[in-house]
Amino acid sequence: MENSLWFIVWVIVCLAFVLAAFRMGKSWLFGIVVANAILANIFVLKGMYLFGLAATGGNAVYAAIFLATDLLAEHYGPKVARQAVFMGFFASIFFLVGTQFILKFQPADFDIAHQSFALIFGFTPRIIIASMAAYLTSQNLDIWIFHRIRAKTGERFLWLRNNGSTIVSQLIDSTIFTFLAFWGVYEELIQLTIATWAIKVVVAACDTPFIYLASYFKPEELE
Repeated sequence: MENSLWFIVWVIVCLAFVLAAFRMGKSWLFGIVVANAILANIFVLKGMYLFGLAATGGNAVYAAIFLATDLLAEHYGPKVARQAVFMGFFASIFFLVGTQFILKFQPADFDIAHQSFALIFGFTPRIIIASMAAYLTSQNLDIWIFHRIRAKTGERFLWLRNNGSTIVSQLIDSTIFTFLAFWGVYEELIQLTIATWAIKVVVAACDTPFIYLASYFKPEELE
């Protein structure tokens, strides 16, 4: 139960940072997408139980990415939202290259971090490849669904396009990532996929008030 409470607080913190970034303009939203894309590749290595379900530590930061891209799509258009997605993708590639280079250096006798780096970043190539495949597919699908719903409903039903696009795209994200990252590592991949997706659905519902609150945080460039 303690994990679940901390997770709720962490989700609120992540989404609040997205609102703060939105207030400062689209370039800040680009920054929050990039930062969370990198963090997701690290945090996903931590396994935990949330609400009685097996989960990984990347869920909250992924929620922040989806809120950020939805805000970009809503206020700046799909082209700008896709630009943010590809910026996060580029940052993940650089992160992958950088982590593999840092492991090549022989540690000094005073080094205290190499073994920890090796433990975490040793998993990095497979994890990031899986993450990037899931990220590109799900984020672009999210933007596409978001605008398909907006084209049908106009400016009404913001909650529908926010939740509908995220719920569907997160199912794709969870499926692609889980099977690419953990095939041969864990046996219960379907259960892990469903559990991860279920938590993301809860998070998607949590970000709905934040996308409405965004109307009070519009940057000067939109006023």
